[in-house]
Amino acid sequence: MNIHRQHSIGNYIADFYCAHPRMIIEIDGEVHNQEEQHEKDFHRDENLREMGYIVLRFSNHEVLTNTKAVLQAIETAIRK
Repeated sequence: MNIHRQHSIGNYIADFYCAHPRMIIEIDGEVHNQEEQHEKDFHRDENLREMGYIVLRFSNHEVLTNTKAVLQAIETAIRK
């Protein structure tokens, strides 16, 4: 499984992208907690899902403090 960082998909740039199983993984900093950014993220994720991508979104805090759960969530999404 090849994972690419900062991969362009249409008008978007994914933090991480894996071609098989067409998965996008976003790692969000504090700015994503702002209501305006949260709404943009929601619509972006919705558009990407409509294009056939699996979109997973994690906070920086989750990745740093609960890496095992993040990896389990990714594995679960791959198995689906």
